[in-house]
Amino acid sequence: MTRIKDAPRTATTLVVRSYTAARITQSRDPYLELMRRLFKGEVTAMRAKRFLEMVEKRKKEGKPISIDEWENLIKELNVSRSSFYAMRNKLLGAGVLEVRKGEYHTSGQFSKDLADMARWWWTVILGNSPETL
Repeated sequence: MTRIKDAPRTATTLVVRSYTAARITQSRDPYLELMRRLFKGEVTAMRAKRFLEMVEKRKKEGKPISIDEWENLIKELNVSRSSFYAMRNKLLGAGVLEVRKGEYHTSGQFSKDLADMARWWWTVILGNSPETL
């Protein structure tokens, strides 16, 4: 039997919006807007944002959140264990979060993947020069 915390971190779906007004940078809260694109439910998106902000804050303080702190996290986020791990695994699958040495860290993999997709679309599909991206 696979335990929730050990479930595979599969890829995740990202909602892409084509109209200019929906750009994340046009939002009053870009972080929350990004989470809304990863999670269907508003409550989960807000919890994911809060969790990532906790990860960032603790990293800046020099005390990264350990994976062993899951009980404190589910209490602070007011979420069940299975919901916490489902949210965490989705963040891991998207490349926004990573576990290094038993600690949670924000990840640059998400940015690299999006940049790679944008570069490919711009050059291969649209036939533009990479320098004009």
